[in-house]
Amino acid sequence: MEKIVIKGGRALHGRVEVSGMKNAAVGVILSTILIDGVTVLENLPAISDVTLSLQILSSMGAVVEQIDPTTYQIDTRNVKPGTAPLEMVRKMRASYYVIGAELGRFHQSKVGCPGGCDFGIRPIDQHIKCFEALGAAVHVTKHYVEAQAPDGIRGDQIYFDSVSVGATMNGIIAAALADGTTVIENAAREPHVVDLANFLNTCGARITGAGTDVIKIKGVKRLHGCTYAIIPDMIEAATYMIAAAATGGTLEICNVIPKHLESVSAKLEEMGVQIEELDDSVIVAPADRLRRVNIKTLPYPGFPTDVHPQMSVLLCLANGISHVSEGVWDNRFRYVEELRRMGADIEVNGKVATITGCEKLSCAKVRAVDLRAGAAMIIAALAAEGKTEIDDIYHIQRGYDNIVGKLEKVGADIRMVTIPDE
Repeated sequence: MEKIVIKGGRALHGRVEVSGMKNAAVGVILSTILIDGVTVLENLPAISDVTLSLQILSSMGAVVEQIDPTTYQIDTRNVKPGTAPLEMVRKMRASYYVIGAELGRFHQSKVGCPGGCDFGIRPIDQHIKCFEALGAAVHVTKHYVEAQAPDGIRGDQIYFDSVSVGATMNGIIAAALADGTTVIENAAREPHVVDLANFLNTCGARITGAGTDVIKIKGVKRLHGCTYAIIPDMIEAATYMIAAAATGGTLEICNVIPKHLESVSAKLEEMGVQIEELDDSVIVAPADRLRRVNIKTLPYPGFPTDVHPQMSVLLCLANGISHVSEGVWDNRFRYVEELRRMGADIEVNGKVATITGCEKLSCAKVRAVDLRAGAAMIIAALAAEGKTEIDDIYHIQRGYDNIVGKLEKVGADIRMVTIPDE
């Protein structure tokens, strides 16, 4: 087992390079199942979810070759449907993209039920609604999702009952090779939805409207391979922005799209943090005194749920009482108990947390209960006095490329240690 050990109290200074976006990368990787050819993907982050996605493709018959640390060539000409290993797909929520891709190309699919972080009930009912609208018969068992479209995938109108990033991306994937035109209404607008559409369009798809709440997909007969670079990870960038603010440091976060960070930048500025936007970077400078704010997470372009735990750490250090309302997931507050171990004053009532700021946090032994909660623990440890140990860091490794090395380069006293398995 591995854990992260941090001696806090050091301000971060310097430059951090942001990697490719996790949520875009896994969607694009698994969508290559649609392609009867060879694709080269650049700017892939070195994270376990990307590694697992590539392993799933290899197990299905794809030939995957690493060209350099961030670039892979993927040949999916001989992929076979229904062969994704159950033990792999159960480790990752985004494995449900295999269903849409298999349906689109082969008109049949059998994929294990997806896994990932536990945020309470996370049904795939909107995905199923989408597949059924496109002509598939879907059957869900305890371990598998099976879908059949013997007459082929056909374009249709799809209206999502609630905004779902995963269902929107799966709808785009499944409809790319459909017979006719598909219109998705109440679609998610996140940057990784746009990145997926841009990738598939580069491969010959005809997708318009990505980034708005109405997306149109005119089905094509075939998709060809291409070379494509994944966009920067806005959640990783936001995490480093908050880490700089929490430690009272100055960081330039490079390789970002500042527009994707506007909701986070606005809240940091409201707290007194200084933000300067450049063409492809943002500079974060400390506040004289962190001010309280209220936050409600919403679908993009609202404040991202994936930045909620990290921001809660900063609010623990602010002057006054703040409120965080979770508008996306049911069970996002599992990190609260870990922060309380470090002296945080947080009360949770339903989907709202009341956070009373304090002068400082204290060191403790804590766990990464999920991916973004793990990032929050790192930020809290950087700001706290003394040595903090973080266990269950495999969650963090799912979504952050070399976070220990990147933080070490900007002044953090942080290391990863291996401990013997019990």
